[in-house]
Amino acid sequence: MAKEKGRSLIAQNKKARHDYAIEDTYEAGIVLQGTEVKTLRAGRASLVDGFCDIENGEVFLHAVHIPTYTQGTWTNHEVRRRRKLLLNRVEIDKIEAKIREKGYSLVPLSMYFKDGRAKVEIGLGKGRKSYDKRNAIAERTAKREAEIAVGRKFKGMG
Repeated sequence: MAKEKGRSLIAQNKKARHDYAIEDTYEAGIVLQGTEVKTLRAGRASLVDGFCDIENGEVFLHAVHIPTYTQGTWTNHEVRRRRKLLLNRVEIDKIEAKIREKGYSLVPLSMYFKDGRAKVEIGLGKGRKSYDKRNAIAERTAKREAEIAVGRKFKGMG
């Protein structure tokens, strides 16, 4: 079998980017069981309720939903089990120092296969208040309208 190349997306947590102001992102490997890999290859996973935690110098992914493998038997995995993430010691120390500051959280942003290996992109960010979300939406809308106006100008329509 040929080696896989590139990146194929499995699941994405769009709500996390809305609810948190992401400052740093990290790519982490995941320790998985065999049936979990087969389920992920089928593109079935949900990061909606997921969060990360640091315990004894190790990073763990909690509450991520990977459904049971349909052709699996008694060897099937638990659906929402705690999964270990693989990061460098320097990255873990940096993340742990930031999390100790008030208001920082570690959330999964996306899950994907990169060159055949399952990876999770985790984001370190502060939770947004409702007025922060409105400001972000207003800025995005204003930027989009400005781009449309510039496009019309170049086309000679406005």
